[in-house]
Amino acid sequence: MRETTDILISGGGVAGLTAAAAFGTAGFSVICVDPAPPVTDGAADGADLRTTAFLQPAVRVLQEAGLWPRLLPHAAALQVMRIVDAGGPEPEARLTRDFDAADISDQPFGWNLPNWLLRREMVARLGELPNVSFRPGTGTQVVLTRESAAIVTLTDGARIEARLLIAADGRNSPVREALGIGVRTTRYGQKALTFGVTHPVPHGNVSTEIHRSGGPFTLVPLPDHDGQPCSAVVWMESGAEVQRLAALSDEAFEAEAALRSCHIFGPLRLVGRRSVWPIISQIADRMEGERTALMAEAAHVVPPIGAQGLNMSLADLALLLELATAARDTLGSPAMLRAYHRRRWPEVQARVAGIDMLNRASMLGAPVLRDLRAGALDLLYGPPPVRRALMRAGLGLR
Repeated sequence: MRETTDILISGGGVAGLTAAAAFGTAGFSVICVDPAPPVTDGAADGADLRTTAFLQPAVRVLQEAGLWPRLLPHAAALQVMRIVDAGGPEPEARLTRDFDAADISDQPFGWNLPNWLLRREMVARLGELPNVSFRPGTGTQVVLTRESAAIVTLTDGARIEARLLIAADGRNSPVREALGIGVRTTRYGQKALTFGVTHPVPHGNVSTEIHRSGGPFTLVPLPDHDGQPCSAVVWMESGAEVQRLAALSDEAFEAEAALRSCHIFGPLRLVGRRSVWPIISQIADRMEGERTALMAEAAHVVPPIGAQGLNMSLADLALLLELATAARDTLGSPAMLRAYHRRRWPEVQARVAGIDMLNRASMLGAPVLRDLRAGALDLLYGPPPVRRALMRAGLGLR
């Protein structure tokens, strides 16, 4: 038996769930599948303990999807982006520069939330939409595309005929592979440790990125935990160093993390588990195929710098939603998908290249190169028009 739908979304991560809510709220019939049921309890095994910072432009997408009222009560605002250079002989702050959202807007740069909580609230939103069917535990098995539709066989044997197939199924996307779309991948020899901490010094809604070598050490504000200021940390280092750090006892790890943080927030105490993630850059050769659009990590992957990853994904979604709404009768047509690739891919390519450059600069270990990095930061921060332009560019604002 074959089911029909306007849109089939392969992938039920944060990007895929947001897409399902957005298209469902816009009146399209949607089926969203993912082989792994979402873990919606932060204390459960398999919970994604990373966090996501939604920048200003992403909020409009979340509002249109009916998600923002659910998410805002749990979010920590990001008012200031603080860049600290600690590239001197000892791990201590030698240059600090603040980029304040008040210089360009009456809103914060963004809002930070735990990924497991995002999944909980997004799944609840899908349950409110009668035209959306979310099928966790079911994956994409076979993809056949025709001029009139994409025909997808799922792992439970169901066959779905969709006017538009959206690949939101990760950096190793089965849909992208089935369509024969190539990717270019850059490996840095880095990994990231992600974890939560409490600290005695309040974060003051300041996201702090500390540069020394190996990659940035970033503390992103979270709501208080048990009455203590709390932050999510992304600590990027060489793969070997991350493996060493991951093997330490909690007490030894906390001491190393506090040293790497230059003790800016005082002693750090772990909240929950540590997770390790590989760092790569990746971009697909195309963001469209017959009856298919690639978005999120199926289309692009970047190192976790400047909160760009998921916000790039939501920019994909915003354009797809705009094009789909304007062409309901020709949803998934070659013209619609060519427009998506033409308008989106150059921007994605530019951001992947820019973040690659920033990551390579953050990895610098030689003292003279660290000094050059600090000088560049000081230069870019100086003239207010340049500083404001950088902040707007980071948000993706025109």
